[in-house]
Amino acid sequence: MTARRILPLPRPQRPALEILGVRTETRLELPLYLATVAAGFPSPADDYIDQSLDLNEHCIAHPAATFFVRVHGDSMRDAGVHDGDLLVVDRALEPVSGRIVIAALDGELTVKRIKKTPDALYLLPENPDYVPIRVEPDSSFEVWGVVAYVIHKV
Repeated sequence: MTARRILPLPRPQRPALEILGVRTETRLELPLYLATVAAGFPSPADDYIDQSLDLNEHCIAHPAATFFVRVHGDSMRDAGVHDGDLLVVDRALEPVSGRIVIAALDGELTVKRIKKTPDALYLLPENPDYVPIRVEPDSSFEVWGVVAYVIHKV
């Protein structure tokens, strides 16, 4: 009788980004208070509602060109993009130097700040634990969209 060895299954890897679709046909209007909120010392509250606000109208300028992405990882921590955050990504916006973008580099999606120089293109992390990525001319590279908003749980 021969012993059979059972090999462990490989652990599924968590994708760097999780793409989610946008459904703008539903509306969810929530109350919008006229009074602003002081982030410093408290101020007297005005307790009346001015109007309602639909976050689709507020956060999505180009519905056909917009998608959501859930972030996994901390390479953009210092830009206020944290693990588990939802990003509102607009493909209609121009990915100019300095914007935070969703990019596909050699088949892998990443969120980074794009920097264009006369000589090169870089994807910059916003965390000193990570190194900038130089996009080589022979790389497979595409910008999927520009991050317009970050939604995170507090």
